[in-house]
Amino acid sequence: MSNGKLYLFPSLLSSCSPAEVLPARNIELISRVGYFVVEELRTARRFLKACDRSIDIDSLHFEVLNEHTPAEAVDAMIAPALQGHDIGVISEAGCPAVADPGADLVAVAQRKGIEVVPLTGPSSILLALMGSGFNGQSFAFLGYLPIDGAKRGEAFRQMERDIRHRRQTQIFIETPYRNDRLVADLAASMPGDMLLCVAVDITGPTQSIVTRPLREWKRAGTNLGKRPAIFLLYH
Repeated sequence: MSNGKLYLFPSLLSSCSPAEVLPARNIELISRVGYFVVEELRTARRFLKACDRSIDIDSLHFEVLNEHTPAEAVDAMIAPALQGHDIGVISEAGCPAVADPGADLVAVAQRKGIEVVPLTGPSSILLALMGSGFNGQSFAFLGYLPIDGAKRGEAFRQMERDIRHRRQTQIFIETPYRNDRLVADLAASMPGDMLLCVAVDITGPTQSIVTRPLREWKRAGTNLGKRPAIFLLYH
């Protein structure tokens, strides 16, 4: 008996139809998989139904892999593939295994010789970078910046050094309710001619990707609220 495959299924970033942002092959494949490892069960079930209403959700097998999952539990999640079943990985949003706990399962699959099949779909990191006008040949995704004042200040200074000396685009995110505070902190702490791109609701009907000098962001202010956003800094 041959092993199954580990399919990495990108999910939605915003409220839209899967057919608007996902290739037809993804939807065809996802309808045939019976085992899933997901970051959030309710979100994954809703995504699967949006992909294909004929999917019998109750017949599927789910394992949850998130930041709270013990490392020793991840190995067992690959067991169905060793028994010949395909497994699908679904992140909370965007591409699995990119700034995502799914990377731990991919590492297990690689160690055990399971074929890993990454599929095409929306990535907020790449889509924001594409729309920013910044350097797309050298960039770093930093995840969440520190909240603590001193550590946050050092993170800002390090980003500025990497931009000026390495010509490297800096990409980062924030907990949505702190989006506006982050922009205000950047505008107050960094040179006014530094460029900030704020990308909001990517792929959704209210998508906005705007690049301005920090001095202009400071003057205009922001009202992002709790909308999902990603931030890019360059000069």
